Amino acid sequence: MDRQKTRRQRSGPKRKNGRTNSLALMEKVMSKKTVYAIVAVIVVLLIAKSMLFTVDETELALVTQFGSPVQSIADAGLYFKLPWPVQSVMRFDKRLLIHDPKPSEYLTSDKKNIVVNSYICYRISDPKRFLETVGDNEGARLRIADVVSSNLGAALARHQLSDLLSTEPGKVKIPTILQNVTSACATVAADQYGITIVDIKLKRLNFPDENKPSVFRRMRTERQKMANKYRAEGEEEALKIRANTNRQKEQILSVARAESQKIMGEGDAEAMATYAAAYGKDPDFYKLTRTLQAYEKFLNEKTLLVLSADSELLQLLSKGPGGKEGTSGDSK
Repeated sequence: MDRQKTRRQRSGPKRKNGRTNSLALMEKVMSKKTVYAIVAVIVVLLIAKSMLFTVDETELALVTQFGSPVQSIADAGLYFKLPWPVQSVMRFDKRLLIHDPKPSEYLTSDKKNIVVNSYICYRISDPKRFLETVGDNEGARLRIADVVSSNLGAALARHQLSDLLSTEPGKVKIPTILQNVTSACATVAADQYGITIVDIKLKRLNFPDENKPSVFRRMRTERQKMANKYRAEGEEEALKIRANTNRQKEQILSVARAESQKIMGEGDAEAMATYAAAYGKDPDFYKLTRTLQAYEKFLNEKTLLVLSADSELLQLLSKGPGGKEGTSGDSK
């Protein structure tokens, strides 16, 4: 009995230790499975994430498989692809881009050198062709700058300087020239590089520094000619205005003279009628009055008269109007 108890006591702790070890082993196995499951889920999520991608409203996407383009996407949304490194996504900005190339010197048809500073508005329209031909934005800027420079130089060579610079806005043909250049460049850029050129504008049109003095002298000469022309036209117009004014003046004066002569004639006629009526009432008094008025006009302290003896004037001075001897018989 004592031996059996001793054996039980000895075997009891061993069984408990075995169970504990089994539980620990199972826990270890379960923890490993959990870790593996979590890792698997993470891997699946990463693979799923690498297979899904989004395209923004401002972007163009190009799916490449081992570096070769397989799909071009222009619309925004969620898309599917094979995971990397089988397939990858390249993104391009589809908004309007602006390139400001360096100023270039051109020659007009009348052999005048001009320096033109322009800028180009463009956007990427075909990402596949864009990637195959230019690769990136820097390459695109170089290519479209070459295209625009060649077409702009050819267009300017067909026009004179007066078509580009003029004091009369109607003679300037720059808008038409730029419109034609834009159309020609847009066709070449779209076909060859997958780029749409929207517009080409001029920032500045200038002359080379070594040509500026002669150009300014010629401009001053032309302005002087125009000023002389305007002065001559002004003088001619002034002469016309003066001649017209003088003619109107003479017409007005002629009418006024005729009217004044008419009024004076009517006044003289009325005066003669008044004189005649007064003379008819008392001829002697009228004659005396007229004589006295004549005396007042030509007689003064310095007047010396030499009259004949039968002069009526002498008789009036010496005898008076009735023929009687006057008190002043001396003549002066």
